[in-house]
Amino acid sequence: MPVYTYRCDKCGIQFDKRQSFSDNPLTVCPECEQETLHKVYQPVGIVFKGKGFYATDHRSSSGAKKASEKKTETKSESKPSTVSKEAKSPAPSTVQTK
Repeated sequence: MPVYTYRCDKCGIQFDKRQSFSDNPLTVCPECEQETLHKVYQPVGIVFKGKGFYATDHRSSSGAKKASEKKTETKSESKPSTVSKEAKSPAPSTVQTK
């Protein structure tokens, strides 16, 4: 079951409450007994790790370093290999005459 954070607008109390998804949200403050209670939504940090994600999706600066290293590797791998002239010229055929 998730834990929700509630805050009262009138008295300022803030507390956590463990509730089921199907439970109705609390509206009455347990301190001042007014209907000024609401849920506090906090940002959640999401980090994508693993294959299939871009290095820019990761928060740390180490992800940027890995991306630049990969770009360097792919550039060097994509260069066509040089073949010497000897390998390009066909081998002399041996023609036998009768």
